[in-house]
Amino acid sequence: MANETITKTPAEQTVTAEETRSGLFYRPNVDILEKADELLVLADVPGASREGIDIHFEDGQLTIHAKAPRRHENVEFLVHEYGVGDYYRTFRVAETIDAANITAEYADGVLTLHLPKAPAVKPRKIPVKA
Repeated sequence: MANETITKTPAEQTVTAEETRSGLFYRPNVDILEKADELLVLADVPGASREGIDIHFEDGQLTIHAKAPRRHENVEFLVHEYGVGDYYRTFRVAETIDAANITAEYADGVLTLHLPKAPAVKPRKIPVKA
């Protein structure tokens, strides 16, 4: 056992693009879709209010922090399967994003972020002259 060599797979050797935060936070489930002119991020943050959602984009890093109020603090549960708390998630976005035009909507517990691509990275058709 003293001479045992441990090798790591390429996935184990890479640095993760997602950072974590200390404290009790839930990691919202997220779908990210790439469209021709934008990245569309759909994040599940049930229980949060529009006023309690903070979104930051800086140096290619997108951070979502949604505060959800604690419920049922003085209740003794027989079964308690659904946790309620704040949501936190951060991503490194590889595409060049037009940060000044990012928009967000919140409805029915789903946060929708529109991250428009900068004009330099949008696909464009090149006309051929005869």
